[in-house]
Amino acid sequence: MTEPHAAVGFDPAASSLSGQVAPEVMEELLAVRGSIDNIDATLVYLLAERFKATQRVGFLKARYKLPPAGPEREVAQIARLRRLAEEAHLDPAFAEKFLNFIISEVIRHHQAIAENHGTAPEPVEEPTSGR
Repeated sequence: MTEPHAAVGFDPAASSLSGQVAPEVMEELLAVRGSIDNIDATLVYLLAERFKATQRVGFLKARYKLPPAGPEREVAQIARLRRLAEEAHLDPAFAEKFLNFIISEVIRHHQAIAENHGTAPEPVEEPTSGR
């Protein structure tokens, strides 16, 4: 049985280095790559959750005729992310590029929501039990 997030045709042991390096080196390489694969999967799921939240913001902005972009917040978020990147020993310029890409996608989504009249299905309330 495969895991729900496993990609079809993905072979975590595939490597162009097979047979070219010592088995113990290959084993360590594959172990580290396995960690990278897990981190990549986590990033995808985290981004999906982030975009679910920003979609809700987009519907609110559309409903109340607010602008899709918030330049002051974007500047503050970029500065915050650069500080976090420095603390995490990640290149702040890379972190800023990454956040700018995400922000541009969020704005694009917010514009699309606004163009579609900002109508979203109302949340369905869970029925209360008689307990």
